[in-house]
Amino acid sequence: MTREGVSREVAVATVRAAIDAGVTHLDTAYCYGEHGESEQAIREAVGGGRDAVVIAGKCGIHWKPDPAGSPPRRQVTDGRPERLRAEVEESLRRLGTDRLDLLYLHAPDPAVPIEDSAGELRRLLDAGKARAIGLSNASAKNLARFAAECPLAACQMQFNMLQREIEAEVLPWCVAHGVAVVAYWPLMKGLLAGRMRRGQVFPMSDSRHKYPIFKGVEFERTLDFVDALRPVAERLGHPLANVVLAWTAEQPGITSVLFGATSPDQASDNAGALRCDLDAAARDAIQAAIQARGPVAGRQPA
Repeated sequence: MTREGVSREVAVATVRAAIDAGVTHLDTAYCYGEHGESEQAIREAVGGGRDAVVIAGKCGIHWKPDPAGSPPRRQVTDGRPERLRAEVEESLRRLGTDRLDLLYLHAPDPAVPIEDSAGELRRLLDAGKARAIGLSNASAKNLARFAAECPLAACQMQFNMLQREIEAEVLPWCVAHGVAVVAYWPLMKGLLAGRMRRGQVFPMSDSRHKYPIFKGVEFERTLDFVDALRPVAERLGHPLANVVLAWTAEQPGITSVLFGATSPDQASDNAGALRCDLDAAARDAIQAAIQARGPVAGRQPA
């Protein structure tokens, strides 16, 4: 948010619809939109209700022109302390607020010791620019190194029914150290919502074209998996996306689940997961479908 092809007006209306439906945690980042479109939309949508929502932001990734490349811009990971502080200051201006309720390092920078990045986020925490600090897209080893330099409240990682790599090391580490785990990609960029068709080809303007899960055999196998979940959703009387989100939210160690939306109706529909209760039969059917599908080949890029 905002996403390519979504107007500023629709983005603002989508955030407002989510808030009206009971969503109180808004997740954004410095790089969501080349010019901060996501943060600007949140500012307009929240208006005078700043204290009624939790705003989570991220620093450490920005857009950089690439004259020789195609497309002519690319995202760059940069964990230098001075860069992190500059991005946070700009994010606060875009959001029209004096603090972020939760501030993540968006991803460790291989060129910068993670202790240096963590130290800067600790200074931003001490200065009141953030109320809590998180780390995203990190290994258990990097989580431990980061936490040695800065109090760590949350970890944001890719997690869904078919991509559960964090269960091996990251999730146990977070549980053992009292760190909240925030899951992104619970619907696999819409694939688990049940609205995609077989043989669908994504244009170059749609980022999904670059992910292996949206191509060939992996795509078809996942659509088979989605079809196996439909009877569960029908019996519970909920949209499939609600069932998927509800299952994700109840997994051990998962604290919060992020969902994206590109329209007010989609935001309202997805928020219905807050009222979706799974029973034993639903859990058993979902587990059987997961086992039949098997894991997705390789971790998808974030």
